[in-house]
Amino acid sequence: MEGIIKGVVISVNTSLLKGEKKSPVEKADIVSCLGIEGDAHAGPGDRQISLLAWESIEKMREKGYDAKNGDFAENLTIKGILLWELKPGDELKVGSKVVLKITRIGKICHQRCNIYYQVGDCVMPREGVFAEVIKGGVVKPGDRVELINNDDKHIAV
Repeated sequence: MEGIIKGVVISVNTSLLKGEKKSPVEKADIVSCLGIEGDAHAGPGDRQISLLAWESIEKMREKGYDAKNGDFAENLTIKGILLWELKPGDELKVGSKVVLKITRIGKICHQRCNIYYQVGDCVMPREGVFAEVIKGGVVKPGDRVELINNDDKHIAV
C-alpha cells in the first residue's frame, strides 16, 4: 500500500503513580475512551495515552542523557514516525486493532523535570504527543504503527 506511513512500537510503558517514569511492560490492554488499563494517566479527556518518538529520545541521548524507554512518562515509544510533525486529528493504527486520534502535540510543563535539570533540556514539552483511544485492543513491542490519514512527510529519515 503506497503512501502509508509506517513505524513500530519499540516499548509499551506504564506506571501506577503520576509524576514518575514509566516502566516497560510485555503488553498492555488499551481501552477505548480511557487509555492503558492500570496506568496512572488513564482516564477520560484528550490525554488518554502519550507517545514519544524514539527519534526524540535519541536527541536527548546525543545531549548526554542516558535516556531509556519510559523515562519521559510516555506510554508508547514509537520508531519510524516523526510524531511531533503530526497534527491534531491525525489517526494512528497500532497493531491489528488499536486506533488513536492525536489530540495534542507537546505539553506545558509547570515545573522543570529532573531530565531538564540534568541536561538543560527535555523533548516532551515540544515533541510528546497525546491521543484519545478511538478503538482499543492489546499492544506490544514490535507492533506496526501506521498513520492512516495523512501524507508521507512524517517518515523518519
